[in-house]
Amino acid sequence: MTAETALVVAPARTPRRPSVLIMLAFTVLLIVAVLAVFGQWLAPQDPTVQDPLLSVTPPGDGHLLGTDQLGRDVFSLIIAAARSAIVGPVCVALGCVLIGGTLGMVGAYFGGVADVAVNRFADLVYALPALLIAIVVIGVVDGGYWLTAAILIFLSTPYQIRLCRSVTMVQVRLPYVDAARTIGLTSRRTLFRHILPNILPTVVATLLLDFVAALIGYSALAYLGLGVQAGQPDWGAMLAEGQSFITVNPWLSLAPAIMLIATASSVTLVGDWLYDRLSSKAVSR
Repeated sequence: MTAETALVVAPARTPRRPSVLIMLAFTVLLIVAVLAVFGQWLAPQDPTVQDPLLSVTPPGDGHLLGTDQLGRDVFSLIIAAARSAIVGPVCVALGCVLIGGTLGMVGAYFGGVADVAVNRFADLVYALPALLIAIVVIGVVDGGYWLTAAILIFLSTPYQIRLCRSVTMVQVRLPYVDAARTIGLTSRRTLFRHILPNILPTVVATLLLDFVAALIGYSALAYLGLGVQAGQPDWGAMLAEGQSFITVNPWLSLAPAIMLIATASSVTLVGDWLYDRLSSKAVSR
């Protein structure tokens, strides 16, 4: 066996073919992605146009889901809000995996002072009340959208550190890592060329779970009036705004709630399916 050999992390699993539910989840995510990228051109009406005289109205008269308290078209707002709802959580998930995953792998591989430092950092951040810290910091400094992303990355990174550290520790004890060190392969090559592919199923699955957590976190903060600018279309903010008008136009709250639930559920289903697919491909070479 050489250091160039990739070993199986776990027994190969028979990959599942995409079921109807998985295909539906992919369809939902495709629609949400299209709305996030092209929503400003797909909205039937300008979501920024206000008609205070119209105020809150139920569906009808050219408004598929009615209007909000400012007379804006709810259907167009839902489409426009997809970008705000999706872009931030995607950045948070990627940031958590890149930072936390790298720190966890490095700590597990090198051990010693590096591992202790990484673990103490993770323990320290874990001890903080994450949601309370986010609310206080964003509220005090009047933080905007990207500051919210940075705070969520900082508070969510320890989970990735611990997870990637644990699965990397399993790999470090395997013979191929000792062989790689013996023949003089660089630590970077060993980590990212050989260890990373073997822990990739876990990394991908947790990346998607991080996205769901960030989606919920962003929406919760927006619901409280934090993290988004006043008047900016956002699913979480729309939930809060629609509560007072639930009897007049329930779609003002129902529509963003449905979008949030559908997106989070679809990402979770796709993540589970991808984990099975990637695990089944972890074969000896």
